[in-house]
Amino acid sequence: MDVIRPANRGDVSALGREFLLQVVIGQWFMVFASFLIMMTAGVTYMFSLYSKDIKSIFGYDQTILNLISFCKDLGANVGVLSGVINEFMPPWVVLSIGAVLNLFGYLMIWLILTKRIGTPQLWQICFYLCIRMNSQTFSNTTSLIPCVKNFPQNRGIVLGILKGYAGWLPTVISLVVLPSIRYTKVIRQTNEVKVFNNVMYISLGLAGFLMILIIVQQKVAFTHNEYVGSAVAMIILLFLPLVVVFAIEFKLWKSKELEINEATPSVSAQSPISKTTNSLTEEDQPASWWKNVFSPPKRGDDYTILQSICSLNMITFLIVAMCRFGGSLTAIDNLSQIGSSYGYPMVSIRTCVSLLSTWNYLGRVAAGCVSDIVLQKYKFPCPLPAHSDPHSIMCRSSYHSS
Repeated sequence: MDVIRPANRGDVSALGREFLLQVVIGQWFMVFASFLIMMTAGVTYMFSLYSKDIKSIFGYDQTILNLISFCKDLGANVGVLSGVINEFMPPWVVLSIGAVLNLFGYLMIWLILTKRIGTPQLWQICFYLCIRMNSQTFSNTTSLIPCVKNFPQNRGIVLGILKGYAGWLPTVISLVVLPSIRYTKVIRQTNEVKVFNNVMYISLGLAGFLMILIIVQQKVAFTHNEYVGSAVAMIILLFLPLVVVFAIEFKLWKSKELEINEATPSVSAQSPISKTTNSLTEEDQPASWWKNVFSPPKRGDDYTILQSICSLNMITFLIVAMCRFGGSLTAIDNLSQIGSSYGYPMVSIRTCVSLLSTWNYLGRVAAGCVSDIVLQKYKFPCPLPAHSDPHSIMCRSSYHSS
């Protein structure tokens, strides 16, 4: 049966508002909002670009610079605080705290480097960088965990895309999308994989565009108009997933209108969003964070943060992460010094850092997709395809369905 069309402009306007409301509070816009949050989260790779400034402005030697980078990495990788807060507070609170920490850390580092405040002591620089980088754990927690729980069947590709989007936009966006990040009732949709694949293709296009742009910029001096044009193209690609969100929500809206019309053809169409906006039922809510700390559920069920901390599996993950990722972080933090020791110009070093971020994105997306494929088709465990991010491994394992 065809959808009953409204009789006048007022009805059209009302249906338009209903559809827009469905989009904004729907699962898919929540995923897009999570992409935006990860863009604002920032990444640790940029440290090598301004580490030389810190070194020259304050006269530090390499030993002190290594101490500063250690504090930065400590803040970026110790996310227990954000996890504990997430156990008993809604996601918007966690995200708000992360946004405040991000703004504070960036602001203080900027004031220091531009000499707008007095010369700080070493511990202050270490503290500001640690705070700034720790805000990244709040963004990760707020973005990754709701998406994993809302789309448990496709968590690999979700995590890969989310982590790939890290670090491209200003912090203020986190505050704009605060209401969109939440837990929703899990509703399995037949075309979930297709939607995520479409988003992944867009993100791959963005990564390819940025890689080409970075390489070309090293060879050719851009004019003002060329910079503006490339910025516009990048922004379009960044927000293109929103088109995918509107498309899938429109299909859902039409299908619900058909169901309503077939069930009650004599009654005007009711709100089509009631089934998808239900919050988690009481039985779906996680257990209180302080209960059963030393009595974890069976493997595959949800753990509280304290159960995870006391879990042998989590301790093993932590040790592996410390041994595996410490070396790569050290190399990334010292890319500028490594390039300078070989006599490379600063423009080449900046290009290398930018390309590293792009290649890291490709690795994260590929690992997320591959891990889902080997899990669903071949029943291999998630950690088998070595993932590029320890937080993603832990997040997937914590919410791995039995």
